[in-house]
Amino acid sequence: MNQRTVIHCDMNAFFASVEQSARPELRGKPIAVVGSGGRPVITTSSYEARARGVKTGMAVWEGRRLCPELIIVIGDNKKYQHTSTEINRIFQDFTPEVEAFSIDESWLDITHSLKMFGSAETIAYQIKARIKHQFDITCSIGIAPNKLLAKLASDLQKPDGLTIIKPDDVSRILEHMPASELCGIGKKTAATLRLMNINTCGELGRCDEARLTRKFGIIGRRLMLMGQGIDDSPVTPFGEEDEVKSVGHSSTLERDIDDPLEIRRFLLQLSEMVGSRARRYNVAGKTISLYVRYADFFSSWGKQTTIKRHTNQSDEIYRTAVGILETVDLEQPVRLLGISLSNLQHEVEQLPLFIEDRKKLEATKAMDEVNQKYGNMVVTLGSLLPGKEKRGNHVIPPSWRPDGIKNVKCT
Repeated sequence: MNQRTVIHCDMNAFFASVEQSARPELRGKPIAVVGSGGRPVITTSSYEARARGVKTGMAVWEGRRLCPELIIVIGDNKKYQHTSTEINRIFQDFTPEVEAFSIDESWLDITHSLKMFGSAETIAYQIKARIKHQFDITCSIGIAPNKLLAKLASDLQKPDGLTIIKPDDVSRILEHMPASELCGIGKKTAATLRLMNINTCGELGRCDEARLTRKFGIIGRRLMLMGQGIDDSPVTPFGEEDEVKSVGHSSTLERDIDDPLEIRRFLLQLSEMVGSRARRYNVAGKTISLYVRYADFFSSWGKQTTIKRHTNQSDEIYRTAVGILETVDLEQPVRLLGISLSNLQHEVEQLPLFIEDRKKLEATKAMDEVNQKYGNMVVTLGSLLPGKEKRGNHVIPPSWRPDGIKNVKCT
């Protein structure tokens, strides 16, 4: 086991807590934060609402059925982004080794900071105090020898908890811990493990590596090590992330739609958002993927195609996505659409050979400059203008980072 000391900080009911802090009349009351639109989905709920069974991902009507006095709050993504960025600046006062896992979670490697601040527990309490003082919200903190165990520890006491997992206690804690509690083991993997009669971390750590590899392929060894609490992955500071593998965006629609023209209008908007971010960070991709979730919420599909040359042009991304869509007969109205660009090439700036392509490049650059200054989609492709679609607040994706290509600016 590495003799590192890693903190995982998880903000408690982050969106809801920020709203309750900003609006004193909401404190102590059951609230649910949603995006804008006619049929919003709950993105997070306060602990008062959670006590009544209101959960993330529920439709508003479901939440109100469980909690009739539930207060619905339209989310403010700019506010959450700002708060998250400022919280990560607090972390950097204790160590430069800070990795944002999502908008409300971060890891800190404080191995080299212990002599300066005294102990990991002292650092944790100072962080909690500063966040509480500056933003009047709480967080749960886990302290452990690595990222995997630190995240596990932060989940053990919520809200406003502090849990320390010492190296000598790892085996005891993991022995009867459900394997599904480990970050990286999702529902499908957990279900497969149960079919193999593996339910706890202890059982996973003792499982024959060859058996896991036959079932899961190259991640089999990784799963075995996770069951033992072993994780050598580093805390990766801002700007030092591994090379980005894809650029994507998805959006839950305001209402279920089955009109092909309306679906294409949303695809064009998503293509513009993906293309704009790809151009901003000078990457281009050859593989375009389309993801569709149907109105029943459970049925979905994804398909991709690879084109002949790398692109970051919104219209090319859009045409390819439409081409994918035309190969599928939609079984029911659509609830969510997503587009991603992968198989990336970095540092792609090159002057086009033909004059028409040069004009297109200059027009695209001008459009990007306006949108970066005044907000996404202020200037966009003319095909978007005739529609009835509203921009609204898009849910911040799980891959959000305070800086870099995964940062989605909200307007």
